[in-house]
Amino acid sequence: MATPTAPLGGASPSGRVLGPALDRIIKNAAWRKHSALVAAAKAALDLLSSSPAYPSPDPTSPKSSSLLGLAPAAADAALHALLLALESASPKVADPALDCVAKLLYHHLLFGDLGCAGGGDDASSPSSRLLNAVLACGALSDDAMELATLRVVVAAARCPTVAIRGEGLGQVLKTCYNIYLSSSSGANQLCAKLALAQVLVIVFARVEVDTMDVRVRTVSITDMMDMSDRSLNDSSIVQVAQGFINEAMEGSDVPEPGSPVEQIEVEGKEDDGMSKTREDGLALFKNLCKLSMKFSTPDNPEDQMLLRGKVLSLELLKMVVDNAGPFWRTNEKYLGAIKQYLCLSLLKNSALSTMSIFQLLCSIFVGLLSRFRSGLKEEIGIFFPMLVLRVLENVHQPSFLQKMTVLNLLEKICKESQVLIDIFVNYDCDVDAPNIFERAVNGLLKTALGVPPGSTTILTTAQDQTFRIESVKCLATIIKSMGSWMDQQLRIGEFSPKISEASLSSVSSIDIPNILIGEDGSGIDYELQSDSGSPDVSGAPSLEQRRAFKIELQKGISLFNRKPSKGIDFLIKSKKIGHSPEDVASFLRNTAGLNATMIGDYLGERDEFPIKVMHAYVDALNFEGMDFGEAIRYYLRGFRLPGEAQKIDRIMEKFAERYCKCNPDSFTSADTAYVLAYSVIMLNTDAHNTMVKDKMSKTDFIRNNRGIDDGKDLPEAYLGTLYDQIVKNEIKMSADSSVPQNKQTSTVMKLLGLDNIMSFVNWKQVEDRAVGANDMLIKNIQEKFKLKSGKSESVFSVITDTTILRFMMEVCWAPMMAAFSVTLDQSDDKAATSQCLQGFRSAVHVTSVMCMQTQRDAFVTSVAKFTYLHCAVDMKQKNVDAVKAIISIAIEDGDYLQEAWEHILTCLSRFEHLHLLGEGAPTDASFLTVPLVDSEEKTQKSASMLSKRTNALQNPAVMAAVRGGSYDSTTAKNKASPLVTPEQINNFISNINLLDQIGIFELNHIFAHSPRLNSDAIVAFVKALCKVSMTELQSPTDPRIFCLTKIVEIAHYNMNRIRLVWSRIWKVLSDFFVSVGLSENLSVAIFVMDSLRQLAMKFLEREELANYNFQNEFLQPFAVVMQKSSASEVRELVVRCVSQMVLSRVNNIKSGWKSVFTVFTAAAADDRKSIVLLAFETMEKIVRDYFPYITETETTTFTDCVKCLITFTSSKFSSDASLNAIAFLRFCAVKLAEEGFICNDKDADQQPHNLDSSDGNITVHKDDHVYFWVPLLAGLARLTTDSRPTIRKGAVEVLFDILKDHGHLFSQSFWANIFESVIYPLFSSESFAPNGQISDVNSTEDDSWNFETKMVALKCLADLYITFFEVMRPELCTVTSVITNFIRSPNKQSASTCISVFQRLTEGLASKLSNDEWEKILLCFKESAAHTFVVFDKIVRMMKDIEIPDRNESYSEAEQYSDHDVYNDDEEEANMETASYAIVRMKNHMSLQLLIVQGIVKLYEVHRSFLCAEHIGIMLQMLSAISSHASEVNSESNLHIKLHKACSLLEVSEPAVIHFESESYQSYLKLLQAILHDNPSLSENMNVNVESQIMLVCDKILRMYLTCAGHEPSNDASGRDPASHRLPLGTAKKEELEARTSLVLHVMRLLGGLEKNCFRRNLPMFFPLLANLIRCQHSSGEVQVALYEIFQSSIGPIISA
Repeated sequence: MATPTAPLGGASPSGRVLGPALDRIIKNAAWRKHSALVAAAKAALDLLSSSPAYPSPDPTSPKSSSLLGLAPAAADAALHALLLALESASPKVADPALDCVAKLLYHHLLFGDLGCAGGGDDASSPSSRLLNAVLACGALSDDAMELATLRVVVAAARCPTVAIRGEGLGQVLKTCYNIYLSSSSGANQLCAKLALAQVLVIVFARVEVDTMDVRVRTVSITDMMDMSDRSLNDSSIVQVAQGFINEAMEGSDVPEPGSPVEQIEVEGKEDDGMSKTREDGLALFKNLCKLSMKFSTPDNPEDQMLLRGKVLSLELLKMVVDNAGPFWRTNEKYLGAIKQYLCLSLLKNSALSTMSIFQLLCSIFVGLLSRFRSGLKEEIGIFFPMLVLRVLENVHQPSFLQKMTVLNLLEKICKESQVLIDIFVNYDCDVDAPNIFERAVNGLLKTALGVPPGSTTILTTAQDQTFRIESVKCLATIIKSMGSWMDQQLRIGEFSPKISEASLSSVSSIDIPNILIGEDGSGIDYELQSDSGSPDVSGAPSLEQRRAFKIELQKGISLFNRKPSKGIDFLIKSKKIGHSPEDVASFLRNTAGLNATMIGDYLGERDEFPIKVMHAYVDALNFEGMDFGEAIRYYLRGFRLPGEAQKIDRIMEKFAERYCKCNPDSFTSADTAYVLAYSVIMLNTDAHNTMVKDKMSKTDFIRNNRGIDDGKDLPEAYLGTLYDQIVKNEIKMSADSSVPQNKQTSTVMKLLGLDNIMSFVNWKQVEDRAVGANDMLIKNIQEKFKLKSGKSESVFSVITDTTILRFMMEVCWAPMMAAFSVTLDQSDDKAATSQCLQGFRSAVHVTSVMCMQTQRDAFVTSVAKFTYLHCAVDMKQKNVDAVKAIISIAIEDGDYLQEAWEHILTCLSRFEHLHLLGEGAPTDASFLTVPLVDSEEKTQKSASMLSKRTNALQNPAVMAAVRGGSYDSTTAKNKASPLVTPEQINNFISNINLLDQIGIFELNHIFAHSPRLNSDAIVAFVKALCKVSMTELQSPTDPRIFCLTKIVEIAHYNMNRIRLVWSRIWKVLSDFFVSVGLSENLSVAIFVMDSLRQLAMKFLEREELANYNFQNEFLQPFAVVMQKSSASEVRELVVRCVSQMVLSRVNNIKSGWKSVFTVFTAAAADDRKSIVLLAFETMEKIVRDYFPYITETETTTFTDCVKCLITFTSSKFSSDASLNAIAFLRFCAVKLAEEGFICNDKDADQQPHNLDSSDGNITVHKDDHVYFWVPLLAGLARLTTDSRPTIRKGAVEVLFDILKDHGHLFSQSFWANIFESVIYPLFSSESFAPNGQISDVNSTEDDSWNFETKMVALKCLADLYITFFEVMRPELCTVTSVITNFIRSPNKQSASTCISVFQRLTEGLASKLSNDEWEKILLCFKESAAHTFVVFDKIVRMMKDIEIPDRNESYSEAEQYSDHDVYNDDEEEANMETASYAIVRMKNHMSLQLLIVQGIVKLYEVHRSFLCAEHIGIMLQMLSAISSHASEVNSESNLHIKLHKACSLLEVSEPAVIHFESESYQSYLKLLQAILHDNPSLSENMNVNVESQIMLVCDKILRMYLTCAGHEPSNDASGRDPASHRLPLGTAKKEELEARTSLVLHVMRLLGGLEKNCFRRNLPMFFPLLANLIRCQHSSGEVQVALYEIFQSSIGPIISA
C-alpha cells in the first residue's frame, strides 16, 4: 500500500495514471469473483509506489519497460492487472481499465507493438495481449463499453509510441465493423464509423510519410457519404458522434510531448524494401476491399446487415482513395492492390442495384480518375463506359437517381480541367481505347435534348427537365474547364466568369514553365515520376497523327460494317492495315467494333483475296488439344456464319482442314471433320431455334453421321457426348458490336448487354434502385482484366500543348452548339439559360484563342441571335442575359474575336437604337435627312417634338422596331403591314424596360477599353465597326450614326498606339471614310467629313518626325473624296475643313502637306467658282505666310505646292487667279533664294542624273536643293504649252526671269539638269520630224497658238545662255542646235526669228568663243540649213502626179457655170488645194534660203575679226550649197509649168524662182569679193582659192544668162554658132532675162574691176562668154553698156599691148 503522503501509484507519469485507475478497479471489483484481479491490482499498486525512477524506454533493448518511468517488473505488473480487469467481462471493472489504457495512450506513456501476429515472447507479453483484451470489451453489447473501446482504438491509432501491427489492424477493423453493424445504439454505430474512418486516416497518413509521428485532421460526419443511414437523420446522434471523435482527437493539431518516437518506430525493411508500417497499410487496404466484396447468399438475397457492411467498406475505400498521397500513386504494390482488389470490387459491386452502392462506386471511380488515372489507364477505359456512359446514354428509361448521380459525377470530373484533357488524349486519341470524351459529350447532348417526341419513357416532365438542366450544366462545365486549362497553359488572364477556388489553387504555380498540373489539381503529379517508367509527355503533332489515324480507322470500320470489301480496300489504301492476307486477317480477328455478320460475309466471299484472308484467319487459330465441339465454339467466337450455303461451305471446309492439322489423330481425314462440323451447326440450330417444333434426338444425330469417317462410323459415345454438349450449351456466335451510337436506345442497351435487364427492373422502385451491370458484361470485363494482366501497361500521355484543344473542339463544338441553342430557345428556366450562356461564353473563349474561325463565328452568331435585339417585341429576360453575354465576350475575348466582332457590334448598335427609342430621343434619321442650310433650326424643333416618350412611340422608327425583322435584315420584316397593335406596343415598352438592366456605361466600356486590345485585334475591331457603320449609314429609311461616332471615339482612344499599328487601323478607316464620303446621301457624307475633320484635328495635335508619311495617309480621305465626289457641298466642306486644319495646325503639319495640296489641286480644277476661290485664298496665305513650313519637310511637298499653283493657272473662272498663281511661282523662287537653297556640287561622283519633270517626280540626289528648284522650273515649263496666250507668255517670262535672277545659285551640274529637264523640253514639240521632212500636208498650220511662246522662249534662252555662258559652256552645241533647229520650221517668221536669235547669240558670245566653239556653232548652223533643202524635194514629189487644167478649159467652165464653184470635181479640187499648198511652201522655202544667205553674210560682216579660214570655209560652203540648190530649183521646168498654171488659175503671184537664184549667187559672189578684199592672205590659208572660186561663180552666172537668152555656151574658141538665124525671144524669156540682168551686170562690173594680171589670167575663160553676149538679145541696154566698158577698159589694153 502506498504511504498517505505519496501520490497514489508513485511519482512517475505512468504511475499517476495507473494509480487512480487501479484503485477504482479494486473498489468496483467483486472480491470473490475477481479475487485474482484484486490481488494483482494491489500488488501492482505496491510496486508502483515503491518503484524508483526509471529512464525512458529503449526500443532496442529486449528488456525495456513498456511504460514510461516504470521498471519492467512494475510495468508488467500494472499491465497484468489491467489485462485481468479487461478480461473480467464486467463493465464496472473493465471501464476504469479502458479509461486507464486510453489515458496511457493519449499521454504517450505506453510503448511497443500492439497485436503482433508472431509467436514467441512478443505474442504473450502484456502489451501485445492488451489490444486483444480491449477489442474484446467491444463485444460485450454494452453501450458504454463500446464507446470506451472505440476511444481506446482511436487513442492507440494516433499514439506514435505504439504500433498496431499485422493482425492487430485486422482485429481493430473487425471490432469497429461489429460495433457499427450490431450495436443497439445508433450513436455508437455512428461513432464506430467515425472511429474506423479516423484510424484509416491515421494509418494511411503514416504510410504516406513512413513515420509514426504524423499530424492528421479530425474526420467529419460529412465525410461519410451514405445519406440513407438512419443515424444521420437524428441531429442529436450526429452531434454526439461528432463530439466523440472530436474529443478522441483533441490536441491532434499541436505537437504532442512524449518519448523519442523515432527510436521505437524505426523498424527493419522487408525484403522488397517496404517498411512494416506500409506493409500493414497495404494489408488493411486489401481487407477493406475484401469486406466490400462480400455478397449475400441465395437464401437471403436482401441481407441488410451485409449491405450495411458493404456500404461502410465502400465509404472507407472512398475516403482512402480521396486522401491518397504521392506514395500511393507511385508505389507499384499499392497500385497493384488497387488494380487487383479495388477494381475487382468495383466490378462486382456494379451488378448491384442499390443506389447508395452505385453512388459510392461512382465516387470511388472519380477518386481513381482524379488521382490514379496515369496508372490505371486500361481500367478507367473499362469502368468509364460501364459506370458512366451506359447510364448516360440511356435516354428513354433511365433510373432518375442513378442518372442524376452520373450527371453529378460528370460535373465533378469536368471541373478538373487536366482530367478532361488527359481523358481525350489517352482515350479519344488512342486507337485501342474507347472515345470516352466524344461519347460523354454526345450522351450529354442526347440528355440535354430530352426524350424525343413520341418516344416511350418512364420519366416525368419534371425529371426530364432536371436531366436537361444538369446535362447542359455538365457541357458548360466541360467547355469552361477547357478554357481554364488553356488560360493556364497560355498564361492568359483569369477567364471570367470566375473559376472556383479549387481551380485557383491549382493555378498558383502557373509561372513555372512547362508545368504538369497534378491530377488532383494541387500541383505536380507525383505518380508521373514512378519507377515503372514515366508517361509519354507527348506533343500535339504526334497526337494529331494518332487522332487522325483513329478517325480514319473508324471511318474504315464503319465502311466495312456496310460494305466489307470496300472497307478493306479503303483501309489498305489509307495504309491502316497491310496489303497481305495475314494483315487483313489479323485486323478482322483483333479489331473491336467490327460487325460479326460482316466479318462472316467477307470470309465467305469467293474472290481470290477474301479466300486468302479467310485461310490466313483460320490458320492463325490453334485448335490443338480441343475437342471438336469446343473447337467449333472457339472458331465461331470471332464472327457470325453467313446465311449463304456456299459461304458456309468454304468457311467450314477450311475449319475442318485446320482442325485436322492441329489434331492429326482426331479423324481419318478432313472430310470427316467437314461433315461433322456441318452436322453440329445443324444440330445447334435445331436444338435452340424456337421455330423448330420437332427436335432432333440423339439417335437421329448419331444416325445422320454414320459412315462419315472414311466409310466408317464414329464412336457412338463420342457422338453422344458431342450431342449433349450442343444441346445443353448453345453455340453462340459473336454478337454485333459496331452499331452506331446514334441509333435507338434499345440497340445501345443491347450493345452494353443491358437489354435483358430492362425486362425485370421494378420501375416502381426506380427512385431507390440503380440499373446494375449484368453478369455477361462483368464476365467480359473480368476476361479483359486477365488478358491485360500479362501484358505491359499502355503508356499514359500527358500534354501541355494547347493545340489539343482544337481536336477536342472539333469533337464537341457541334453537340454543345445544339445543346445550348435548343435549351436556350426552348427553356425559360433561369438556371438552364444561365448555364447555356455560360457555355457559349466559354466556347467563344476557347475557339477564339485557338483561332477556330468557323466554330467561333457559329457560337458568337448564336448568342447574337438569341439577344432578340432584332425583334424586341418578343424579348425575354434570357435574351437580356444574352446581351450581357455579348458584352462580356467583347470585353474578355476581344483580342481573339477577329471577324466575329461584326456580330457583336451589330448587337451593340441595335441595343443603342432600342435604348434611344426607349428614352424618346430623336432618331439619327431626323438629323440626317434635313437640308444642310436650315439643319440647326429643324433639329431643335425635332428634338422638342420627340422629347416625350409617348409621342416618340408614334414615329416610324419605333413602329419599325416593334414590327422587328430577321437577325440578318436591317429593315422591318413586314413592310406590307404597317399596322401595329396596342399589345405589341405594350410588349415593346416592357421589353425596352428590361434592357434598362444594362446601362449605356457597359456599352461604352467596350469602346473605352479598346486600347487594351492587341494590334491584330484592334484592326479587326475597326474593320467590323466600319462594316456595321456602313450598314447603318446605308439604310434607306433610317440611317444611323452610332458606329460612326464610335469610330471617332475609337480613333481618339487609340491615338497613342505605335505608328505601325496606326497605319493598319487607318488603312481601314480611310477606305471607310472615302466610301461614306462619296455616299449619295448628302447629309451622311457631310457628317462623315466633319467627323473626319475632328479626327484629323486631334491627330494633328501630335508632332510628326521628318520623313514619316502617316499624316499624309491620315488626310488622304479628304483628297480622295475631293477628287471623286460629285456633290459640290461635300467638296466645299472638304476645302473648308482642310483650310481650317492647315491654318490652325500649320506648325505640326509635315507629310500632311501632300494631301493638303492634293485637295487644293483638285479644288483648283473644280467647276464651282466659290470652291476655286476659297482654295486659292488658302493657298495664297500658305505661300505668303507659311512658306518655310513647306520647304522644311520632304522636298516632294514643294513639288506638290508647285503643282497646285500650276493647276490654279488653268482656272476657267478667274484670269487674275491664274496670273496670280504664276506670280506666286515667281514668289516661291524668291523665297527659295532668300532661304538659301543653293545648288552646289557636293561631289563629282554625286552629280544628279537627268531629271524627269514630266510628272513632277524628280530623281536626284536627296541632299541637293534641286529638289525644290526643278519642280518649280519644270512646272513653269509645262505652263508654256497652255492654250491661253497670257498664261503662256507669263510662264515663259517667269521661268526665264527666275533662271536669270537666281541662276547664280545653281551649280554647273544643276544647270545641266535644268537645261535637260526644263528648258530643252520647251522646244521638243516641233511639228516637223527630226529628219526635216514635212509631217503632213497641213503642217503649215504648225500649232500657231504655240509659235509665239516658243519664239519668246527662244530669245530668252539666248539671253540666258549668254548671261551664264561661263557656267554652261558645255551646253553650247545643244543650245545652238535648239536655236538653229527652228530654221527647219516651215514658218517663215519662225526661221527669221531663229536666225535673228542665232545672230544675237553670236554677238553675245563672239569674244568668248574659241575657234573650236565657232566651228561647232557654224557646223550646227550648216547642218540645220542643209536640212531645209529636203522641203523642195517634198514639193517636187507632191506635184509629180498632180494635173493642173489648162487655162482655157477653166475659163470656159467658169463661163458656163458662173453661179457654181469653178471646180466641181473632187479630184480637181484636191489637186488645186495641193498646188496651192505647194505654192505657199515654195515661196516660204525660197524666202527661208534667202534669210539664211543674209544671215551668213551678216555673220561675216559682224564677226569677221573672230573668224578663221575654217570658219569662213564653212560659211562659203553654205552659200555655195544654197546657190546650187537655187539652180536646182530653177531647173525643175515641169514643176514651174504646173505652178505657173496653178498661179494663173488661183490668181496668185508665182514663186520668184529667178530672183531666188540671182539673190543667192549675188550674195555668194559678194561674200567672196569681201573675203578677197578684206583679207587677201586669208585665201591662201583656205583649201579653195577665193579668186578661182569667184571666177567659177562668174562663169556659171554668165552661162545661165546665155542659156536663158537662147545662146547655149560653146566650148569652141571661135565662138561661132552653127545656127545662122534665131527666133525672137518670147515674153517669158524676156522677163527672165530682165530678172537676171542685175546679176550679170554685177559680174561684168566685178570682171572689169579685176586687177590687170588677174583679168589677164582669167580672160581665156570669159572671152567666149563675153563674145556670145554681144550677139544676144538683152532686155536692158545696161548689159551692152557694161559689155562695151569691159572691152574698152580691160580687153582693149590687153590687145593693144
